Amino acid sequence: MPSTPESLQKFVQYCQQHLTGDEKGESQNFLDRFFQAFGHEGVKEAGATLEQRVKKGSKKGNTGFADLAWKPHLLIEMKKRGEDLNKHYAQAVTYWMQLQCPSYVMLCNFDEFWIYDFRKQSEEPIEKVALERLPERAGAFTFMNPELERSPVFNNNLISVTEKAAGRMGELLTMLTQRQRDAVDPKTAQRFVLSRRLL
Repeated sequence: MPSTPESLQKFVQYCQQHLTGDEKGESQNFLDRFFQAFGHEGVKEAGATLEQRVKKGSKKGNTGFADLAWKPHLLIEMKKRGEDLNKHYAQAVTYWMQLQCPSYVMLCNFDEFWIYDFRKQSEEPIEKVALERLPERAGAFTFMNPELERSPVFNNNLISVTEKAAGRMGELLTMLTQRQRDAVDPKTAQRFVLSRRLL
């Protein structure tokens, strides 16, 4: 059963009222409630593993422990409240590679979710969602219900933005060179279009 706006709002309220953001003491509770908000009975019932061993996952090349691995769908790495998630990008990439590249990686510090799809966009999160915005941004989390086979809707998908901009630039080039009156020669039109930033 997928999430509802009510189940997501209930999760947000629970986190705000009962969790202080302690990584070691509250991550598993947070993750179990997160899975429940998306219609699962819990982490274990969904088939995910908490504290998944990751060979060569530590900085020294020893075994590391991913907070949650839900193969082949998702890897989640939790950090304490207020932690700068940028600092943990390298760890997420290492775990992702060692765990056979799950579809999505999520870094979370109890206040914010950073979602990565390393196959499409490796440097920047494909989405950043504040905890309180989870109910309205549920579309970015459709990977939590893989049985529905719906693609997530991301706001920071640089590939989509680039494709859209390229399409608009092509339209402008065509329009400039094919105008009935005052047509621009193709080379001048091309220089003009390439000097513009269109979104």
